[in-house]
Amino acid sequence: MRLSVLDQAPITKGNTAAIALKNAEELAILADQLGYHRMWMAEHHGTDAFASSAPEVITAHLAARTNKIRIGTGGVMMMHYSPLKLAEVFKTLSAFYPGRIDFGVGRAPGGDNFSIYALSEGRQPMVNNMYEKLRTALQLINDEVPEEDLYNKNIATPSHIVLPEAWLLGSSGNSAVQAGRMGVGYSFAQFFNGEMTKETLEAYKMSFQPTAFMEKPEINVTYLVTTAETLEEAEYEAAPQDISRLWLMKGRIRQLLTPEEAKDYPLTEMDRMTIKANRKLHLVGPVKEIATRLQEEQEHYGFDEAMICSILHTQEKRLNVYRLLARELF
Repeated sequence: MRLSVLDQAPITKGNTAAIALKNAEELAILADQLGYHRMWMAEHHGTDAFASSAPEVITAHLAARTNKIRIGTGGVMMMHYSPLKLAEVFKTLSAFYPGRIDFGVGRAPGGDNFSIYALSEGRQPMVNNMYEKLRTALQLINDEVPEEDLYNKNIATPSHIVLPEAWLLGSSGNSAVQAGRMGVGYSFAQFFNGEMTKETLEAYKMSFQPTAFMEKPEINVTYLVTTAETLEEAEYEAAPQDISRLWLMKGRIRQLLTPEEAKDYPLTEMDRMTIKANRKLHLVGPVKEIATRLQEEQEHYGFDEAMICSILHTQEKRLNVYRLLARELF
């Protein structure tokens, strides 16, 4: 089974942003050694819970520190950037690391309203043209003349480089169809809402049109995973993330608690019921059980690759999740 990594550079309680970024580097090096296919960095703004605010910059560093693994963004939030800038950044990355760069984009803001307006310098953000923006960026990356008047007199340098792989992140049937029509990979965020369907992935495959970026449809699915050798250890390590999801549902993003703090955190009966329901978003269990579930879901849904996001409080426990899954699935 093909496995990959999604990282958000989590800043867990008692640690710093600098440590979180070094942890991302350590994870990339390990994933490269273990044989993971790719590693993507997310984009988050206006929070002290994640350090990955500039995933394209982190991509450059991780690519320099690894040898074979593909490195990219999962994703750059398109609303904050012009298509020309997106094209120039990823063509530059691909010129340095040909055949190893992924241009992964998303339509979400990656932050709160304060961050959105600050990033747009107080202007009204343009949120309804994301697919058009991606189409223009792809044309510029591929050294084509865009249709849009604003960009059809521009070239994106450097030119004549090995193209990065292009991917659209999504969690709906509409984004799946758009990804297919544009001939890019489709990355389904199962850990967002847990609502993956065969119909959504089939809609992508049926609408796919080959392009210079991708000859055939490619689907990866991102899972939030906490695993260990035993169920007891997995549940213990998962509790901070369970509570973090509760906070997120109430509009709060905070640094991840330690497992000890999470064990003693006061939960109402409703909280416990919510955590149980949220387990469709968060795979928790012994590694053999998690590996079997990933294989079964791949067979059932027909995707190509499982992308693993693991947010544990300690770096060593987090790295061990990726070691265990590699042991079982490679």
